[in-house]
Amino acid sequence: MKKQLSLLALSIMLAAPVFASQQSSSQGFIDDSHLDLFLRNAYINRDYRSGADNKAEWGQGFITTFQSGFTQGLVGFGVDGIAQYGVRLDGGRGRSGAGGIDFFAQDNDGKAKSDLAKFGATAKMRISNTVLSYGTQRPELPILNADSSRLLYETYTGTMLTSKEVEGLEVNAGYFTDEQRKSDDSHNTGLKSLSFGGASYQFNDQFSGALYASRVEDVLNKQYLGLNFKQPFSTGQQVVLDFNGYNSRLDQGYADSQNTGRSNSIWSLAASYIWDIHTFKLAYQQSSGSTGYHYGSYKNVGGVGDGGNTIWLANSYWSDFNGEDERSWQASYGLDFAGLGLPGLSWTTAYVRGDNIKTAETSNGKEHEWFNQLQYQVQSGPAKDLKLKVRYSVLRVSGNASDYNIGGNEVRLYAEYPFNVF
Repeated sequence: MKKQLSLLALSIMLAAPVFASQQSSSQGFIDDSHLDLFLRNAYINRDYRSGADNKAEWGQGFITTFQSGFTQGLVGFGVDGIAQYGVRLDGGRGRSGAGGIDFFAQDNDGKAKSDLAKFGATAKMRISNTVLSYGTQRPELPILNADSSRLLYETYTGTMLTSKEVEGLEVNAGYFTDEQRKSDDSHNTGLKSLSFGGASYQFNDQFSGALYASRVEDVLNKQYLGLNFKQPFSTGQQVVLDFNGYNSRLDQGYADSQNTGRSNSIWSLAASYIWDIHTFKLAYQQSSGSTGYHYGSYKNVGGVGDGGNTIWLANSYWSDFNGEDERSWQASYGLDFAGLGLPGLSWTTAYVRGDNIKTAETSNGKEHEWFNQLQYQVQSGPAKDLKLKVRYSVLRVSGNASDYNIGGNEVRLYAEYPFNVF
């Protein structure tokens, strides 16, 4: 895999660019630099069913990111940095420690950390429209997507190549040997190595596609295919078709540790009709094979280690509807209140129903979820870009599928404020 990535990088660098070079327009290390501060106050409460202990955590996060420009010349050099600090506001009294929340890791005494600080830096170089970087990274790709949806960010350490030499084409490749969980300052998550490569291409204004593959050492091989098509009809109206699919093959040792089979294929197809301020969506998702779809979490607790957001599928809310042989249907509705005189306010509701889940007890386990999210972003004034988000889910899982998933009620409250220092 390393040799393949090296050959890919070489071929990209030697390719003749077909549009303006980003490096040739560089303003320099200082003039193109940015320093940003991101404040996030987050609370998640999960009221589980089936006798499981309820879980809740509340924290305040401070995330500072620095991105330098590139030095001028044929080859540009730069440095990026990230500093993260989180303070636990609540989550004690036995309610912390849920894997799906993961704001603050627990110490050996079973108590959540009271605060958390972590830092990272990245060295980067650019030739034309190709960037090669090494250090702390936050990839956002369908086969490796670092989780940024909790209090602090999940990060990886390693090498990453991003090339945009051909207009409409983005090529990514990388090799990582370290993962830092979002809730801890340690790097001991059990990840040995993760390599990946692939590309996305915008064929025209309506049609785009992506193809990626990854290898997590001693865990699995994974491939991804994504297709997106947009068809506008008239002013304010369009149909969007979105296909996402994964094919995974677990290593035998990892499959044995999970007491499961090795193969999984999962895909979803969503059709959205956008009419002015309204969005109507229908989606179908299908999982097949001898195991469910595996992603995220951490190797040292039985997870994969390829990022907590590595599930680009339509029916992923609180539940991912990714059980063995599971099939699921979704109907959702979204409303943009800007057309009603309230710009910045939006609401989404969705109902997803899954069945045919195979477990040790049954071949037809069931689950269903009702999801709601209300979001408001301040449009002007001193608090411009302040985002407030309320999310509520009701998830129910049949008793014969309890070894796959646990139902309950979930509440998420977020207040986020991005601030550009320079």
